[in-house]
Amino acid sequence: MEDLIRLGQDFVRAMQAREGIAHVDATYAENAESVEAVVPPARDVRIAKGREAIKAKRIDWVAAHEINRLEVDGPYVHPPTRFSVRYEADVTHKETGQNMTLREIAIYTIRDDKIVREEFFVQPR
Repeated sequence: MEDLIRLGQDFVRAMQAREGIAHVDATYAENAESVEAVVPPARDVRIAKGREAIKAKRIDWVAAHEINRLEVDGPYVHPPTRFSVRYEADVTHKETGQNMTLREIAIYTIRDDKIVREEFFVQPR
C-alpha cells in the first residue's frame, strides 16, 4: 500500500505544480488508457490509448485553455491498485474567451507501479 500512496502523492504534486505533461513518461504505462466522461470538444474519441496519445491530449487541452486557477486534491487510495484525485479548475477557452469552472474526479488504476487506466467523472452543470 505504501507504493500506491507514494505514487498517488507524487502524481498529485506534479499536477499541482502543473507538470502533468512532463510527468506522463515517468508515471504512465506504455499502453495506458485515458477515459473521458464525454467526448471532449474538438476531439472525436472518449478514450486515448497509449502514453503518447495521453500526452498529446494534455498538450492539446493546455494549448486551448488558459488556466486561471487549479485545485488538485488527493490522493484518495483504494488499495491495492487504485487512487482517485479531485480536480477543480477555473479556465478560459482561448478561442472563444468563454470562462468555465470544471470539476472532476479521476480514478487511476495502477499495475507494476505505473498508471494503466485513468477515468474521469464530471460534475453535471
